[in-house]
Amino acid sequence: MTTDIDPIRFEVVRNSLTSATEEMAATIRRAAYSTNIKTRADFSCCFLDRELRVVAQSFAQPIHLGNLSNLVPNAVRQYGADRLVDGDMIIVNDPYLANIHLNDITVFAPVVIDGALIGYLANLAHHVDVGGGAPASMGVTREIFQEGVRIPPVRIVAGGEVVDDVFRLILAQIRSTRETTGDLRAQIAANITGRRRIADLVGAIGREELERYIEELIAYTRRRTRHEVAQLPRGEYVADTTLDSDGYGGPPVRLKVTIRVDDDGVLFDFTGCDPQRAAPVNSTYGPTYSACAYALKALIDPDVPVNSGFYEFVRVIAPKGTVVHALPPAPAVGAGEVNMRLVDLIFRALADALPDRVPAAAKGIMCHAGFGGIDPRTGEYYCVLETLAGGYGGRALLDGPDAVQPHTQNTENAPIEETEAGYPIRIARYELVPDSEGAGRNRGGLGLRRQYLFPDHAVSFSVLADRDLTGAWGIFGGEAGRRARYVVNPGPDERVLDSKETIQLKPGDLVSYETPGGGGYGPPDERDPTLVLRDARDGKVSLERARAAYGVVIDPAGWTVDLPATTALRAGRAAARTSAS
Repeated sequence: MTTDIDPIRFEVVRNSLTSATEEMAATIRRAAYSTNIKTRADFSCCFLDRELRVVAQSFAQPIHLGNLSNLVPNAVRQYGADRLVDGDMIIVNDPYLANIHLNDITVFAPVVIDGALIGYLANLAHHVDVGGGAPASMGVTREIFQEGVRIPPVRIVAGGEVVDDVFRLILAQIRSTRETTGDLRAQIAANITGRRRIADLVGAIGREELERYIEELIAYTRRRTRHEVAQLPRGEYVADTTLDSDGYGGPPVRLKVTIRVDDDGVLFDFTGCDPQRAAPVNSTYGPTYSACAYALKALIDPDVPVNSGFYEFVRVIAPKGTVVHALPPAPAVGAGEVNMRLVDLIFRALADALPDRVPAAAKGIMCHAGFGGIDPRTGEYYCVLETLAGGYGGRALLDGPDAVQPHTQNTENAPIEETEAGYPIRIARYELVPDSEGAGRNRGGLGLRRQYLFPDHAVSFSVLADRDLTGAWGIFGGEAGRRARYVVNPGPDERVLDSKETIQLKPGDLVSYETPGGGGYGPPDERDPTLVLRDARDGKVSLERARAAYGVVIDPAGWTVDLPATTALRAGRAAARTSAS
């Protein structure tokens, strides 16, 4: 820190900027209409300086925040910074500007105080519907034009007043007009809240002083990030994997990363990934960049701030025209599925170099459930969009948590009570899936089962996910987690769905999701038998699986481990492995 920077004031300014974005987040959550935004917290906020460098951001979804660091600069440059004045706000959702997919709508505003541009406030929220071929805009598509309304950077607020023509034009493309109206106004209100807080800070210390401390904050983050990167093992690390399917019967989608760690930071090179497809398995540049930024942040000191000083060390090569940098008119709706798998892939590449920091694969999918129809109670069109939790990967010292929305996802649970009160559906079951974990010295987390029942009306339902053919991999001898399963009307006459499919349901139909478990870490026979017993008593692992996967024999009469039988069983399994090798 330079000598003319007061360390106490530095912390006050740093936390004031972060608090401004957190207040923006609180405003969105309190004012939004949709469950996806107000309850599941599927949104993010940030502040950029006048040079379009990220300075502060709310604690929210990493996939959004990495995107905003690219999207807002691109959108400002395309629209023209000189065209923006105090009281203006711009709306944009174009994936090819580094957005995620069309459902993710960003609203940003210049912060102009006393005639001087201070910076930009931005927030991104996932809307439950943006039109297109299927309710919730999560259908299986061939090109971007089928996915909904695509919004270039346009003015949604001018001089403090909503531009009604633009607002109505957007709403005319969307099914869930009531919720979308409320959610967009919540985003506008968030920027107003953020501007008020930035203005308070300027009033307290002055514009030039604020700019000086912003410069120091970015420099401070740069120094700390450089120090952290210097601790990472130098070298080149490679891994590849595939998405199971593309929704149209094509071959698995190949993903490959080569990671180079050097003095300039970390380079993520995705040369070797498949060409983009006319299918919902593409990421544009923004989500690919977000996966890399998140992975690097997860490997360094968690106290390092996330701003432009950190992002400078994230270098990405994502060849244009591939599934990690798709170009028009490629679909973008499945960008989140690619993003989630890239995070696991990066950790897989670094596992041998950083065994104490890297987990086994998590569920590896956003796991979208999107549906809608006419609400028989009101006669209005409704849409619901959820992403479902799954297992986290086992770690060097701990099991993977059960049923979480990990990594870049970080959204929250949609409670049954709120879902059933707000929409004409019933949640028939919501529970952990026993025996879905990847076995290991530290096991993976369990997936969950969530069942949607539509008692009295027809519905269009879209599954947009993956992992129904291959489970989340284990590392260092750990086993893969259980695969996902998507089914209509489970039972003798059930219909198993593809992981990317839109179907029409009749009244009384039920859709069941069983999400993937996380991969295991280390050999299962090295797991502490008392931990296996605990999982069996909790109903997470069956007695049969305790024996088959972990070599642990449990006496169900007294719920105790039969240590002699367990020792003998594990010794026999070890001998069999030795002879086989």
